[in-house]
Amino acid sequence: MQFNELGLAEPIMKALASKNYVTPTPIQQKAIPVLLEGRDLCGIAQTGTGKTAAFALPSLDYFARNAKPTPIKGCRMLVLAPTRELAAQIAQSFRDYGRFLKLSVETVFGGVPIGKQIRALSAGVDIVVATPGRLLDLIDQRAFTIKDTEIFVLDEADQMMDMGFIHPLKRVAKMLPQDRQNLFFSATMPKEIEALAAQFLNDPVKVSVAPQSTTAERVRQQATFVNQAEKQALLHIVLKNEDIDRALIFTRTKHGADRVVRFLEGAGIDAFAIHGNKSQGQRTTALQAFRQGKVKLLVATDIAARGIDVSGVSHVINFEIPNVPEQYVHRIGRTARAGAEGVAISFVADDERPYLKAIERATRVKLEIEPLPENFMEAVRNLPKPAAPKKGPSQTPQQQARRADGQRRYQDGQKQQRGAPDRAHRTDAEGGEKKPFRGRCRGRGGVGTHKGAVQRTGAPR
Repeated sequence: MQFNELGLAEPIMKALASKNYVTPTPIQQKAIPVLLEGRDLCGIAQTGTGKTAAFALPSLDYFARNAKPTPIKGCRMLVLAPTRELAAQIAQSFRDYGRFLKLSVETVFGGVPIGKQIRALSAGVDIVVATPGRLLDLIDQRAFTIKDTEIFVLDEADQMMDMGFIHPLKRVAKMLPQDRQNLFFSATMPKEIEALAAQFLNDPVKVSVAPQSTTAERVRQQATFVNQAEKQALLHIVLKNEDIDRALIFTRTKHGADRVVRFLEGAGIDAFAIHGNKSQGQRTTALQAFRQGKVKLLVATDIAARGIDVSGVSHVINFEIPNVPEQYVHRIGRTARAGAEGVAISFVADDERPYLKAIERATRVKLEIEPLPENFMEAVRNLPKPAAPKKGPSQTPQQQARRADGQRRYQDGQKQQRGAPDRAHRTDAEGGEKKPFRGRCRGRGGVGTHKGAVQRTGAPR
């Protein structure tokens, strides 16, 4: 089957031709005809299988054939995604596939000024791609409504559950109109996800292109047993010996990701970190540099396991093994995309061996055990020193000037306070009795501003 056999509108076919897309992936072949009929759909497919196009193309076809004004402070289509990176990626896909349609697409997520988003949504938008938290913030401020939504998509539903979005999703479900088309996508389908799907879907068609918790067939999966303290040395050797185009290095914690980046910088290897403590600007800059090939290594926590769709990722390195088997599937799904092959290398410490066994049981794949390199102990002894931690984000000259001016004002204020009489120590008479006082609290042991606050007036302690 080819795209020209699916009956998509001519502007969409023109956009696909410009990207040289001819043959749909299995999930697209199964999902697009169902969605073109207007049915609800529950799609199960691991990452990298083309799920975004599977729901974007039929939705754009609907808009091409059903032109309507956008609802004020509302949208015609709402897509919910678990992370900012994934939301931005989905929105860009809609812009690419709908480039010959006059449709508006906006993203809604945290880390950017909410006022700008309010202004962008005020006149109404055709397609909104959002994360649940910021979406509900806008709704609570009465700056946005989803009561006119015609198509609703919940993407990466299992990660939504893992990130604790179950209650926000239930709130969203109550606000959506009854008459709508629902699209539900997940890489895995445990019982909790089935229960969630039941709240959104109406007589859905179920489409699956891979068994639950399977891993990409084109990924060569390896594991090496190593002490936790010696993982940096092993990483250094792997990066020198492997033929790496681009690699994602995963850690379990944000601070662990920063430590890996500092170690790599100390070894003279460029790398960026991406995790929840980074600002949206920092995350976008790091991802763009990685996508454009300006930096070959991106160190990430699992927040990025499903939000990075970058072609040319030849290696995924699990610096730390995930404690949830499904997360391993999502991590290694970042490589071997679009028909390519990839390598997944896992560093397994003694306390991580149970995690490895759980992964092998869930995926039904036995990882290849690779021994430590022959020169490993020498590499441990000659381990490069990590770079010093950065004190903060780099600032522009204007920001530095504003900060210096603020510090100067603060110091001037401190000097004035030291030279001025302190109201908190005034008395009406000599003798040092306690006196009710309504002034401001000054210093330790100070006085509140509420009525009846007691002021010590110099009495001996």
